[in-house]
Amino acid sequence: MNNVKKSIGWADFTLNPVKGLCPNSDCPLFPDRCYARRMYKRFKWEPGLRFYPIKDDDLPKKPSRIFVGSTMELFGEWVDAFWMDSIFKSVKDNPQHTFIFLTKRPLDFLRFNPFPPNSWIGSSVCNPSMLRKALIELSPIQASVKFLSFEPLLKKIEFHAPYNLDFSEIQWVICGQLTPVSKKTQPKLEWIKEIVDAADKSSIPVFIKNNMRSLFETPAGILRGKWWVIKDNELVLRQEFPNDHT
Repeated sequence: MNNVKKSIGWADFTLNPVKGLCPNSDCPLFPDRCYARRMYKRFKWEPGLRFYPIKDDDLPKKPSRIFVGSTMELFGEWVDAFWMDSIFKSVKDNPQHTFIFLTKRPLDFLRFNPFPPNSWIGSSVCNPSMLRKALIELSPIQASVKFLSFEPLLKKIEFHAPYNLDFSEIQWVICGQLTPVSKKTQPKLEWIKEIVDAADKSSIPVFIKNNMRSLFETPAGILRGKWWVIKDNELVLRQEFPNDHT
């Protein structure tokens, strides 16, 4: 269990019951741009897949938002079904916490549908094709919160006609950039504007991660109040959560 309130922001803790080198070759970051794979290689961690059941002592005492599987694609065929059953049993047994799951394979959510009410279910989006796929494949999923994580955003996404993407099934949007942060991989400000405008039209709360701060500390980082505000002489990014607009 790692405290990630400052680094991730939208979760309080991360929990990785499945450890090992993530084998998801379908990921657009595989293999060289994946921060988790880089860590495994840098620190020479054991690459083999293995499972550590979640114990009550692993969880925080106070109700928290817990991101499960921050270093592993949990919804792939390489993760044993028994492991996933054990994870979701722990979710159901701890309704005081909110467990957040994020995948690049939203179609595989169907195997676990419907999700426990204390689950938030999200799909990563790096490019236009991933967005269209996510919207289609999240549609039949039953979860209290379904969200899109535009991180890292590698290409501009068009939301205007003729695309007219349907956000009616989405309750939250996250925007972030590739780790480690670099000007070479930083998304353009207008790309983020497209996403925020689309979310606002559908009254969807938006969470802009702190790793986007440098993008808004430039003269081009306009639209104060829409993306950021000044609080106690400090730039504070727009960081909303589900139900913030209700």
